Amino acid sequence: MKKFIDSFINVWKIEELKNRIFLTLGLLLVYRFGAQVTLPGIDAAQLGNLTNQTDEGIGWLINVFTGGAFSQASVFALGIMPYISASIVVQLMGIAVPYLQKLQKDGESGRKKINQITRWLTILITLVQGPGYIYNLHATLPPEAFLLGVSSVSFLFSSVLILVTGTIFAMWLGEKITDKGIGNGISLLIMVGIIARMPQSFIQEISSRTTQANGGLMMIVLEVVLWFIVIIACILLVMAVRKIPVQYARRTVSGDFEEDMMGSRQFIPLKLNASGVMPIIFAQAIMFIPAAVSGLAKESDFAQSLAGKFNDPFGLVYNIVFALLIIIFTYFYTAITVPTNKMADDLKRSGGFIPGIRPGVETGDYLDKIMSLITFPGSLFLALLAVFPAVVVSLLKVQGAWGYFYGGTSLLIMVGVAIDTIQQINSYLLNKHYDGLMKTGKNRKAVA
Repeated sequence: MKKFIDSFINVWKIEELKNRIFLTLGLLLVYRFGAQVTLPGIDAAQLGNLTNQTDEGIGWLINVFTGGAFSQASVFALGIMPYISASIVVQLMGIAVPYLQKLQKDGESGRKKINQITRWLTILITLVQGPGYIYNLHATLPPEAFLLGVSSVSFLFSSVLILVTGTIFAMWLGEKITDKGIGNGISLLIMVGIIARMPQSFIQEISSRTTQANGGLMMIVLEVVLWFIVIIACILLVMAVRKIPVQYARRTVSGDFEEDMMGSRQFIPLKLNASGVMPIIFAQAIMFIPAAVSGLAKESDFAQSLAGKFNDPFGLVYNIVFALLIIIFTYFYTAITVPTNKMADDLKRSGGFIPGIRPGVETGDYLDKIMSLITFPGSLFLALLAVFPAVVVSLLKVQGAWGYFYGGTSLLIMVGVAIDTIQQINSYLLNKHYDGLMKTGKNRKAVA
């Protein structure tokens, strides 16, 4: 424990790291403040029906992803989800569109162009979702909630413009956190919104257990213990790696490589879950679509039946589709983020090889085969954790709002983003010759 405290103190000795942390906290605070600002022209005291709409089901999930902004009719009501949706579309198009494929191979310049395309697509998606959100407000809130009138054109135009601006500003905050702060900005914005809903959900669960004679304090203790076990399982999934042994030949005085016992032996760590939390975010974004479409086709019985199934995050159909999407996106995202052929080429250029495997194409095929083998159990474990809240709610009868934190989108994002952020802080500490946060080692003298 003393080692951890010393490492935590060392964080504030590194000026650059300290500034990045303060900048990140400041931008996150700006985002949280913005989530509480109601759209102009709406009476904040009349939002009771909208709040009730987000108490359970798919509305609760949408509200969590926006950090409560959805139920507040906030300027950030659409949150960062349009950007996530745009990212999904661009990455899917990258498989079939030659222009995007070329950009993916152009390095930093190509990445900047892809980011610019994603931003423009985010605006287009927000322009579509904005009127849909205003339509939902008209259908949910009483007429007196609209200070400028229910059918006011000026209210519709100004509100959509503000929602688009809010999403762009949230996207800008996320990118600034990634570039100038610490951690992945977009993921941090989502995580902060999730954490903001946790205390209220836990208090509701305690109230339900104690006031309704529904298990009492012993049941709460059992739930907390189970929650910590699930957190440990999430950490194991995020941190698990398959080590591929690599042999590096020793370079002789003449400049040739000499493969002998003096060569250094290292490992290539292939992560069991190389895609991180992105399959969960992608799959969750897709799961929002049926409910949104059904809201525009209220006269269709099929649409309403479909909406009933996809509005229940604890239902059987919802969780089966959700699990399948997670498995598919895990393979997809792993394929585009783990370039096994490039790894094989880099290994060959550096004089390294996998024992028993020829350098070059055979090494790339071998790494690709290993990634496919370990991604399968990783995707299954990820899908199991994602649907575990439905199991907990069904078996332990916990409140739905608290049940979401037993895995699913909420817990996996929190654990994954927290570990990623800690790893970045850890790298700063190790680069400055301090002990890291995640693993103790020999005390090092700080470099001036």
